[in-house]
Amino acid sequence: MEVELDTIDVEKEGKIARITLNRPERLNAVDHPLTRDLDAVTTLLEDDRDVRLITIRGAGRAFCSGIDLKKLASGDIDERHFPPWEQSLRRLETMDALVLCFVHGYAIGGGLQLALAADIRVSTDTAEYGLTAIEESIIPGMGTWRLPRYIGLGRAKKMSILGEFMGAEEAHRIGLVDHLVEEDDAEAEFESIVDDYMHINSRGARATKQAMANSFEMDWEEFWDHYIGLQDEARAHEDHDEAKAAYQEDRDPEWS
Repeated sequence: MEVELDTIDVEKEGKIARITLNRPERLNAVDHPLTRDLDAVTTLLEDDRDVRLITIRGAGRAFCSGIDLKKLASGDIDERHFPPWEQSLRRLETMDALVLCFVHGYAIGGGLQLALAADIRVSTDTAEYGLTAIEESIIPGMGTWRLPRYIGLGRAKKMSILGEFMGAEEAHRIGLVDHLVEEDDAEAEFESIVDDYMHINSRGARATKQAMANSFEMDWEEFWDHYIGLQDEARAHEDHDEAKAAYQEDRDPEWS
C-alpha cells in the first residue's frame, strides 16, 4: 500500500486485505499514531475495489486493550484523537468489503468499539470484552451507539455503566460474538471462516451489508426505497447471472 504506517501492518492477498494492529508491547492500546494509521488504512481500503474482504486482528497477546491510558493521563491524547478514530470505524461499517474481526485476549474499550464496527466477530473461547471508559469517568465513545444494536439496550447500559467484563462464551450467547473458536485451533478455524465468507462474497452479499448498515436509522418507507435501489443493483450485476448459471449447472459460482 502507498502509505507509511508505524503501528499497523497491512497485507493484501488477492481479494483479501489483512490488517494487524502492531503495538504488542502495549496490548495494541490505541494512541494517536495508531488512530492516524487506521484512518489512513481505512481511507485507502474504502476506495479499493479489488478488495472484497478485510480481516482485522491484533499482534501478540491481545486484540486491543483500548485507549492508551498512560498517554491519556499524560495529555498526549486529546479531543483531536476522536473524530478520525470514529470516522475510521464508520468506514469499516459502510465500505463495500466485508470486514471480519478476529479477537483473542482482550477487546476492551476502543478494542471492543473496533470489533463492533466489523461486520462479523470471530472470538477465541478465552477472550474477554468490556467498555471500561467509566473508570476514567468518560463516555465509551460511539460504543454507546453500536453496543445496544447488538445486545439490547438494557444489557448495553449495564455493561457500560458498570464497566463490566464479559467472557467470550457469554458474548457469543447474547450475539456480541458471531463465531466462537477454540484457543488451541483458533488460527485454522478463523481461516476456515474467512473461506466461508469469501465463498459467498458476491455483489449481493456486499449489498446486503449496505442495506443493513442503516437499518436502525430509517423508517419502513425510507428503508424500502433504500432496499429497492440496492436490489436493482444486485440483480443487474453479473454475479446474479453467475449464481443462476451455477445453480443450473450444479457447480460453485465464480464471482466477478
